[in-house]
Amino acid sequence: MDDIEKIIPQQTSTGTDRQEPEREKTQAEADSAAYLTPGRLMLRRFFREKTAVAGLVFVVLLILAAVAAPLFVNGKPLLIVAADGALSSPALRDFFAPDAQEVFVEKMFNWLFLAIPAALILYGCLRKRKRIFYPVLAVVLVLLAVPFCISKSQMTQVDWRKTAAEDTASKYYFAAVPYGPFETSPDTYAMPSRKHPFGTDNVGRDVFARMTYGARVSLAVGFLATAIELVFGTMIGLFSGYRGGRIDLIVQRLVEIVICFPTFLLLLILMAIMLDYGTRQSILLVIFVLGMTGWPGLSRLVRGEVLKARQMAYIQSCESLGVPLHSILFRHLLPNVSGPIFVSFAFSIAGAILAENSLSFLGFGVQAPSASWGELLKQAFADPLSYWNLMLWPGLAIFLCVTAFNFIADGIRRSIDLKS
Repeated sequence: MDDIEKIIPQQTSTGTDRQEPEREKTQAEADSAAYLTPGRLMLRRFFREKTAVAGLVFVVLLILAAVAAPLFVNGKPLLIVAADGALSSPALRDFFAPDAQEVFVEKMFNWLFLAIPAALILYGCLRKRKRIFYPVLAVVLVLLAVPFCISKSQMTQVDWRKTAAEDTASKYYFAAVPYGPFETSPDTYAMPSRKHPFGTDNVGRDVFARMTYGARVSLAVGFLATAIELVFGTMIGLFSGYRGGRIDLIVQRLVEIVICFPTFLLLLILMAIMLDYGTRQSILLVIFVLGMTGWPGLSRLVRGEVLKARQMAYIQSCESLGVPLHSILFRHLLPNVSGPIFVSFAFSIAGAILAENSLSFLGFGVQAPSASWGELLKQAFADPLSYWNLMLWPGLAIFLCVTAFNFIADGIRRSIDLKS
C-alpha cells in the first residue's frame, strides 16, 4: 500500500511536468501573435494549410513557366554565332515584337519576364528606403515597356532548323523545345515521342509548345477578367451598401436583372456577336465579356459586408467627424471588408479559366491559330481514344489549374476565419 502511494504522486507530478511545457508553448505563440499585424497573422494561418500551399506552389510554377516560355520553348535560335564571330538572336527580335495573332498577351508576358527580375533586384537594393523604392520601380517598369510599344512585328517564314543543318560554318543554339506554338509540319496527329514529347495536333504543331503558350492565355484571361470583375463589383457594392435608400434599391434591381440571365448563354451570345465583326484580338474579347458578366455576384457580397460594417462605431465616428466619403469607403470600409473579396477573387480566377476553355472548346473563345487548352480538347473530340494525347494533357492542365486556385481560395477563407 505504501509503495502504491509513493508511485501515484510521482505519476501525477510527471503528467503535470509534461503539460507545463505545452502550456508555455501555447502562451508563447499567443504572445507572439498579439504583436502581429492582421495581414501577417493571416499569412501565418494561410501557410499552415497544406492544400493551400500546394495550390500556391503549383500556380507560381505555372506562372513562371508561362513567363519564361520563350526561353525554353522557341522555334527560333536563341543565339547564332557566325563564322566571323558575329552574334545575332532571331528569338530576341521576336521577343519584343512577337509574330502572333494575340500580340497583347504575348507582349504582356514577355514584359513580365523582364519586370519580375528587375523588381526583385530593386527590392533587394532599396528595401530599407521605401520612399524612393516605389518611384524608381515605376520608372523602371515604364522604361521596360517602351521597347514593346515601339517594336513592330515582322512576318518571317524561315525554317531555322533546316538553315542550321545547311549552315555548318555557324553555330546555332536552340531552346530545349525547338518548336514554336504556330509552326506546322506534315507530321499530323503524331503520338508522343522523343521529338515531340506530347505529340502533335491536327496541323502538325507541337502540343507541348501549344500547352505552354496556352497557359499564357488561361492565366491572362483568369487574372485580367477577374480584375475587371473585382473593380466593378467592389466599387458598386461599396457605394450601394454605404449609401442605402433609393440608390441601393435601384442598383440592386439592376444587379438582379443581370443575374437573371444565364451567364454562360450570355457569354456565347456576346462572343458570337463580337466575333462577327472579324476582330483578331479574341482574347481581349473573352477578357472583356467575362469581366463584364461576372461582377454582380461580387457586388452583392461586398454590399452585404458593407451593410454590416457601416453600423460599427468607427464608421459612425468618421461620419460625425465629417470624414469625406471617399476616405470612409476606401480607407476605413474597404480594408475591413476585403477578406471575402480575396476569397471571391481566387474562386473567380478558377471560374474564368474554366469559362475561357469552355468557350474555346465550343469555338467561341480564343480563335486559331492562338494556343488554348480548350482548343486542343476540341481537336480530340472527334475520336478521344485515338487522339488521347490531345485529351489527356489539356484536360489535366485545366483540372490542376482550377483545383489549385480553389485550394488557394479555401486557404484564404480559413485564414481569415478566426473560428476555423
